Amino acid sequence: MTETTAGEGPRALIRDEDSAYTLLGTAHVSRASADEVRGLIRSGDFDAVAIELCPTRHQSLMHPNAMASLDLFQVIRQGKAGMVAASLALSAFQQRVAEQSGIEPGAEMRVAIDEARKAGLPLLLVDREVGVTLRRVYRNVPWWQRFTLVSGLLASVISRQTISAEEIERLKQGDVLESTFSEFAEQSQRLYQPLIAERDAYMALRLREENAAGHYRHVLVVIGAGHLKGLSQQLSEPPPSDPQAARQQLEFVPRGSRWLRYVPWVIVALVLSGFVIGFSRNAELGMQLVGEWFLINGALSALGAAIALAHPVTIVATFLAAPFTSLNPTIGAGFVAAGVELALRRPTVGHFATLRHDVSTPRGWWGNRVSRTLLVFLLATLGSAIGTYVAGFRIFERLIGA
Repeated sequence: MTETTAGEGPRALIRDEDSAYTLLGTAHVSRASADEVRGLIRSGDFDAVAIELCPTRHQSLMHPNAMASLDLFQVIRQGKAGMVAASLALSAFQQRVAEQSGIEPGAEMRVAIDEARKAGLPLLLVDREVGVTLRRVYRNVPWWQRFTLVSGLLASVISRQTISAEEIERLKQGDVLESTFSEFAEQSQRLYQPLIAERDAYMALRLREENAAGHYRHVLVVIGAGHLKGLSQQLSEPPPSDPQAARQQLEFVPRGSRWLRYVPWVIVALVLSGFVIGFSRNAELGMQLVGEWFLINGALSALGAAIALAHPVTIVATFLAAPFTSLNPTIGAGFVAAGVELALRRPTVGHFATLRHDVSTPRGWWGNRVSRTLLVFLLATLGSAIGTYVAGFRIFERLIGA
């Protein structure tokens, strides 16, 4: 049963057997929302508080300097550099909002956490892990659109332009994650599903899971206003026959297209075949092909490292390593570049402490050793990838014209 209730912010009251859920739609950049959350918890009407956060985002919100314990080399080795960079990009957007609006996004979540602790109420983290959501968003977009999505994200968050009124309004309906992608999501069902609809279904499952035995008589659910309608509908419908299987399905990250995993190996085979054909015709042609491969691949990867303002030794090492790593898809040029950069310029505790503030400006991305190392990895990898294709086509042209 759903009832719309009066209040400062939009609300819905959902009755489910012996329990009730009051869904409070909040604005993530509104002091009024934070005050309303405080007042509701202090009213004594609730015996549990649920919030639109996952454990990772809760940790980030309550311990913003937790990155100081991050092992950057392990992050890069485990292939998580892109995810960490995306998280920093989102933090940069949040920092800009705070600086320009005077309001820290997520203040109502902090209030909910603090007030629940003071009242001795259980705090339920019901949102899906942000990493799973980002990966499902990425996997749900066709591969040819992913570069636009990633570049749009990075461009929007490192820009020094003033936050527009439209962006502030989006934040009043959703969180930083949603507002960053909202322009794309409004135009793409592929983005809307993992970013909004799936999270509505996931939060409904988690609420019922946390209250499976009817422990809580009345739960206050603090969510962004943009989730109010979807979560209300999910809670008003009968639960799935197998809730655990339904949740696991929403947590599953689809693997990339199988044929895409073979592309690097196919390119390596073609390049090596080109070398063999070149030498079979004459040694001079073969040496020219090898020389051009090393020059183009090494130069473009080194250029990426240079754009990231890597150490000169890192740039030279990247130039020398890229032609070899491009022939072995299991080891990337970016990994070598980042490893050398870390050896020469290992971030200090101070760099981690100022990371969230530094990444709010383009200059800070290049000035902080943590974010700069990530840029070295990403740009050297991108340069090597471009160099592989450019050099590969060059080899093909030379063989055709020879």
